[in-house]
Amino acid sequence: MSADARRAIERVAHSIHRRGLTHGRTGNLAVRDGDRVLLTPTGVSLADVDADRLSVVALDGSHLDGPKPTKEAFLHVALLRVRPEANAVVHTHSVHAAAVSCLSDVDPENPIPPLTAYYGMRVGKLRMLPYFAPGDPAATGAVEDAARVTHALLLRNHGPVVAGADLDAALDAVEELEHTAQLFLLTRGLATSPLTSAQLHALATPSGRTSS
Repeated sequence: MSADARRAIERVAHSIHRRGLTHGRTGNLAVRDGDRVLLTPTGVSLADVDADRLSVVALDGSHLDGPKPTKEAFLHVALLRVRPEANAVVHTHSVHAAAVSCLSDVDPENPIPPLTAYYGMRVGKLRMLPYFAPGDPAATGAVEDAARVTHALLLRNHGPVVAGADLDAALDAVEELEHTAQLFLLTRGLATSPLTSAQLHALATPSGRTSS
């Protein structure tokens, strides 16, 4: 497996933990490398991820090499199977996004409104899945269905799982989702002005994109 992919997983895992986007031994990452997938192992804090101690699975989820993969490996491989343009997946238990996933009165088709341009560009559509116990492979079908619509999912009573062209893109989207979830919770009960469909469409065009 690619040494660059291994180093990227170690770097991003440590960054996620350092930024407080997950806690304890929660959260996991995946990178597609040809017809195989590199994953963070089960029971390892993202602060302690080691490039030389990663799991390797096939796109059907079967364990090929390395330590036992995270029990949520099926989330990652399901997203990567459905979205061939994606090469990485980030799953965290970030506080504000997880808080939104616990609310009973949000629309599963649009659980967080597009309050900022960067949310529109980096997250776009967000879908919230029904509740499944962590590690329950029965969620595979729901993940695949939602992934046909969007690269950004919110697992009910759990947290976000987001695919991207690479790990940095997936991490950017997770951070933007967490930031907008915080804004959403801060403004609950107040009148807000989310971006319109036309404004979101403009952001999706090359002339509407910005890098900073």
